Amino acid sequence: MPNGSVEIHTICEDVENSQFTVQSKNTNNMTIPEFDSELETLSSAPILPNLVKPTKRIRLPRIKIVGTGGTIASKGSDSSQTAGYHVDLTIQDMLDSIPDISQICEIEYEQLCNVDSKDMTEHLLLKIYKAVSEALQGFDGIVITHGTDTLSETAFFIESTIDAGDVPIVFVGSMRPSTSVSADGPMNLYQAICIASNPKSRGRSVLVSLNDQISAGYYITKTNANSLDSFNVRQGYLGNFVNNEIHYYYPPVKPQGCHKFKLKLNDLSSGSFKLPMVCIIYGHQAITPKILTLLAEEYEGIVFATMGAGSLPVSMNEMCLTLNKPIIYSKRSMDGMIPVANLPKDSNGSNGNIIASGYLNPEKSRILLQLCLAGNYGVEEIRHVFGGVYGG
Repeated sequence: MPNGSVEIHTICEDVENSQFTVQSKNTNNMTIPEFDSELETLSSAPILPNLVKPTKRIRLPRIKIVGTGGTIASKGSDSSQTAGYHVDLTIQDMLDSIPDISQICEIEYEQLCNVDSKDMTEHLLLKIYKAVSEALQGFDGIVITHGTDTLSETAFFIESTIDAGDVPIVFVGSMRPSTSVSADGPMNLYQAICIASNPKSRGRSVLVSLNDQISAGYYITKTNANSLDSFNVRQGYLGNFVNNEIHYYYPPVKPQGCHKFKLKLNDLSSGSFKLPMVCIIYGHQAITPKILTLLAEEYEGIVFATMGAGSLPVSMNEMCLTLNKPIIYSKRSMDGMIPVANLPKDSNGSNGNIIASGYLNPEKSRILLQLCLAGNYGVEEIRHVFGGVYGG
């Protein structure tokens, strides 16, 4: 039954169609006012109906590009080489290869590092976090160039640790080096800049621009090691880019149930903050508890890429139930999830410290567990985090 004591007010978010001007009746000292801001707010000078409309002074969006390397910043020895290339292009080199964007936005860039994404360490990950955090207040959009091998992990980390507000954070990479025939990097970068500059991208948080697709960075996963169509986003294709047109399928939305972790910039600057060590063990036939014996003392948490929807040998399950540290059961298959019902139980019907990853793959489960441990979360708190949108 409706609650009569509650009033609901609708606020129009369409700023452009909600503007108004105040006209003075005083016709003396007639002066044409100027638009002095992005929202087209008029100055206090009077205006008459018969005067020619003033020309808008348009402020272009300010975009920050953070360069980290990857195939998009690579060169091969010839135009047919698509493997064995080396990272050696700067952001300026990449910008020189794309169409003129001077009418689209104002660009500032920072070459944070220049590495293949297989060499993306936690130290570099935290540097990216710091650079993005510091850029949020001064820019309308942020573009991050990144290798595709671990792009999904960095995008997931940034989404989990930064509340970007309305500022779009767009990751971009490529599958072919810049010297290759039909290199995809220049177009991907151009599209990423356009996406970050577009007002329709605001409020969508972390995005990925690859192969003419706009995807949710939280859900994206690399599923093909070679093809241009290398990423699968079963939960998160948001739109596409066609002939300089950006088409979104849905209104602005962020991942539901995404748990946000607060990292302290001062700790990052001093080097006192480190992510706890968590390893991933790949499940396979004839796997034995011996590997747990070797790793349990070295790591603060363990993630299993289990067979099927949580399947491990009985001997492995029994040992996991005895460990005094969080154990995440994820899956080695690309799709699907780990239901809580599939977790092993001890004689008392308890899951011990074993937690289901839900829909999260092992790589993202590892990052989420690291963040939980860094926040000193207990097992039940970790279980609650995984049990949100992930179904764990």
